[in-house]
Amino acid sequence: MIAIIDYGMGNLRSVHKAFEAVGAEACVTRDPQVIADAPSVVLPGVGAFKDCMANLDEYGLIDPVHKAIRSGKPFLGICLGLQLLFEQSVEFGTVPGLGVLPGKVIRFEFDDGSDFKVPHMGWNTVNIKKESPLFDDVDPHPYFYFVHSYYVQPDNPDTVVTTTEYGREFVSGIEHENIHAFQFHPEKSQKTGLKLLEKFARLN
Repeated sequence: MIAIIDYGMGNLRSVHKAFEAVGAEACVTRDPQVIADAPSVVLPGVGAFKDCMANLDEYGLIDPVHKAIRSGKPFLGICLGLQLLFEQSVEFGTVPGLGVLPGKVIRFEFDDGSDFKVPHMGWNTVNIKKESPLFDDVDPHPYFYFVHSYYVQPDNPDTVVTTTEYGREFVSGIEHENIHAFQFHPEKSQKTGLKLLEKFARLN
């Protein structure tokens, strides 16, 4: 049973249905015991960084997230679920994150008149930078679906598993030990996204 963390924000139904589509049993929960017992955990995310951190705190989910990661079980962060893993975001001032990984979250900034609009929205190519169990038999430049105005800047370049070009090269995916986290939405990325979720579900 994959535990999809429910903190009152995020694309929960779509993520749940995507796992069901690949034959993986999953549940949406904010019960710390269910999260602790689950063999795999997913942290989705849609919305503002500050609000998400506030909701995680309100529902008592910060400690269960840390414990899930420390346990070594497969952990997947999606979109804001990637960003929340870092130390801080500059969205609406400096806001502390979960601090699991060193680094920060910054906003896309382009000159006036640029062809690159914010948010970055739609399909884009992902460049696979190193071997990963989630990308072991896919095209080296697959397409995934993005919707975001901010992106992560990890302090440790060894964690970077994918990058994407949007006015500049930015980090679109990281892997560190049992953590797999991506800026794009695999649940919205059709066959390629479902394949990634299926591989995650089989990690345990």
